[in-house]
Amino acid sequence: MKTLSILLASALSLPVSADTVDDVIDRGALRCGVNQQLTGFARANSLGEYSGFDVDVCRAVATAVFNDPEAVEMFPVSAGERFAALETGAIDILSRNTTWTLERNAFYGSFVGVNFYDGQGFMVQKRSGIRSALELDNQPICVSRDTTSELNAADFFTVSDLRYRPVFFDDQSEAALGYVNGKCKAITTDRSALAATRTTFDQPDAHVVLPEVISKEPLGPMVAHNDSQWENIVRWTLNCMINAEELGVSSQNVTQRGIGSTPAIRRLLGTEGATGEILGLHPQWCSRVVLQVGNYGEIYDRHIGPDTPVGLERGINELWTNGGLIYAPPIR
Repeated sequence: MKTLSILLASALSLPVSADTVDDVIDRGALRCGVNQQLTGFARANSLGEYSGFDVDVCRAVATAVFNDPEAVEMFPVSAGERFAALETGAIDILSRNTTWTLERNAFYGSFVGVNFYDGQGFMVQKRSGIRSALELDNQPICVSRDTTSELNAADFFTVSDLRYRPVFFDDQSEAALGYVNGKCKAITTDRSALAATRTTFDQPDAHVVLPEVISKEPLGPMVAHNDSQWENIVRWTLNCMINAEELGVSSQNVTQRGIGSTPAIRRLLGTEGATGEILGLHPQWCSRVVLQVGNYGEIYDRHIGPDTPVGLERGINELWTNGGLIYAPPIR
């Protein structure tokens, strides 16, 4: 497998294709930009095989296109290089805990939806005695560059009339290392990332995420601008998984006789309507995704839910029918 640096160098000399799906099919696999090592979201095992909540988005798209969740090449990208990788065509999808903002949408690519609603927070060692972010006046704060975390933290300290002492790192993993090595009193990033990072420490229970939520962080996959077919394939693959959970269709029952008891479920399964044809996919594209990867709730529970080391309750990431914000347009 080529490294990202080689792909970026070669891609810079070529125009970005507006026919991504053709390139993906010719290549036999899609290229997915993921976090380098974020437990629950994207992490490689000793064999270099990636798994996680964000990884499963790309595996789902590979299933929609190829009927094969393994037809995807994972490329770990740092916060600083992720948008260049997308713009140059070095990757086909960026599925890397990336916050949807106006500037990112305008300059770097199209967000296809939100797969995780988050907010930024702070983590400290319990022995510090700090119980509120308002106690961090003039304390060194570990933060990674080129992220919304860097900007949000500056806003928080300004609005709170506190002195801000950032200690910058090139990536979140380096910021976490700086924090555990005592270079900072606290570390700040998305609260989900703090929970994931804490699982990697020798004594996770010695660290606490403070109660303040200082920002809105709608996280979601991105694709390059100006390729509506590919954008729609990725967008509706995510919507497929969300709709499947809402309709009670899972990997365990999607093939059961009689599951298609309503028109909405039949459209989801591809036994009614022509959504596959509209997208340029197989008629059963969505049922294949649910069978081989799962619905939204399944991938959430598998990687980051309450019974995982990350241990995140659904909260605002519950379906809208359960009082949360997860909501997908209908497949019809």
